[in-house]
Amino acid sequence: MIQAARDAGRAVFVVVLDGTENPARFADLPHAVIRIGAAGRIIAALKQAGVGDLVLAGGIKRPSFSTVMPDVRGARLLARVATRIGQGDDALLKAVIADLETEGFRVVGADQVVEGLNAPPGIWGRVQADDQARADVRRGIEVLEALGRLDIGQAVVVQQGVVLGVEAIEGTAALIARAGDLARPGARPVLVKTAKPGQERRVDWPTIGSETIDQLARAGFAGLAVGAGRVLVIDRPALIAAADRGGLFIMGAT
Repeated sequence: MIQAARDAGRAVFVVVLDGTENPARFADLPHAVIRIGAAGRIIAALKQAGVGDLVLAGGIKRPSFSTVMPDVRGARLLARVATRIGQGDDALLKAVIADLETEGFRVVGADQVVEGLNAPPGIWGRVQADDQARADVRRGIEVLEALGRLDIGQAVVVQQGVVLGVEAIEGTAALIARAGDLARPGARPVLVKTAKPGQERRVDWPTIGSETIDQLARAGFAGLAVGAGRVLVIDRPALIAAADRGGLFIMGAT
């Protein structure tokens, strides 16, 4: 994303949330390392750097109240989003975006900075999904559409029509490992991943990369299906190559 912004002639400033990423990766860029609860410091650093467009990228676990340690501005933000804390991640992130916009920032999605990130429809690699796998994909999409309305999960594992696991707070990698242990003989399980209905696509849009394929291969899965146009794909050629090596199908489901 940084490279794409630079290629487009954009100046880049990075706020690294302390404890979520190695700051050394950004040593050649203007950046600041700030703890997540210090909202006032984060906003001040962004404004001092002249930031207009803001992209939220990378993984982060939802912190507990005991670890946030908010500054004065952070306490105001927590008070503003307090009614969303007990809801799903999407509801909470929408409230955070609204707060950032009151400060004059324009929050944009990763796919607005980097072209070609959205998952296309159809089979991507050499391996085809058989009839059972396609039926399991349809079942997975149905489950995610239903759960997504409650702001729960972006991924599900289905085997022979049976739901082996649904992604919750543990994340996709842990779901794959857990469901792999529950797999039974016969047609292998599939992972289905897609955005929730009405999900805020500028942040926390579902994302996959080649490491997901490697995890699926180790766990004995048949393949992966993602919602076409509803999942971001990091380095699709590398992901397809990993799927072909592992004998897994990979597809965009519509």
